[in-house]
Amino acid sequence: MSSIQQKNSVWRVRGAYFLSVVSITMVLIMLGFIALMLFNAKKLSDYAKKNIGFTVFIQNNTKPSEINRLENALDIADYSVSAEFISKEQAALEMKEELGKDFTKVLGYNSLPNSIEVKLKPEYTSEDSIKVIKQNLKHFKFIKDIYYQKSLVAFINTNIKKMSIVGLIISVFFLMITISLINNTVRLSIFSKRLLIRTAQLVGATKRFIRKPFMVKNVFSGIISAAISSLIITLTVLLLKENFADIITLEGILEIDIFIFAFGILITAISGKFAVNKYLKLKTDDLYFEY
Repeated sequence: MSSIQQKNSVWRVRGAYFLSVVSITMVLIMLGFIALMLFNAKKLSDYAKKNIGFTVFIQNNTKPSEINRLENALDIADYSVSAEFISKEQAALEMKEELGKDFTKVLGYNSLPNSIEVKLKPEYTSEDSIKVIKQNLKHFKFIKDIYYQKSLVAFINTNIKKMSIVGLIISVFFLMITISLINNTVRLSIFSKRLLIRTAQLVGATKRFIRKPFMVKNVFSGIISAAISSLIITLTVLLLKENFADIITLEGILEIDIFIFAFGILITAISGKFAVNKYLKLKTDDLYFEY
């Protein structure tokens, strides 16, 4: 009978330890994905801005050599991703496809000008930057007009700023939750051993001697949980990268894994130390009521 009880006790201890590791792992996975989101925040921002640019309309009597000079200047500019010349004939064909009918037959001529489509680098997509670029292009006298969607530029930049602030607040909030959950998990596991701690004290064991096995066990739990979390996060990123290469990359994954390991070990060790110290200081009667 005693052997059965002993086996049941062992399985209960192993089950509690397993649940503790699972709980810490889930929390670290959540923290890891938040860290991944922060690392890829710029990538997400750049992806949202990738279609921002402007169109340079050119006067009809402009020589081809001057157009080529302007196109080359725009293509190699620091603010440019690409510069593509669109002839008035090509523009007419594109408009015909959009409208479903040939507007040149109605007017009797092609009223569209030659143009150059410029795509901007993300760091030059603010309205102030575009205004400066427009000012610098004024020395090309054959430029008829420079057009960009002000409402789209303002909308994207404003919402990216809002999302950055909200993302930072959410990250801090989840970090606090993570610390609280791991701390409570560790405290609960040590709470179940509080009577053993008191028994060890009564037989003359030092505080350091009592703390050591708990610290080792908690740190080991942190290492196992961090290893599982890092593996799951890395595999998830590898799978997502195949379909969302423009948004998700492996950039920062090593730093995230190191952070998870350091955080998992540190928080379990600190929580374990404080929890054991608490029960070392309590009176015997209080052990039955204090969590």
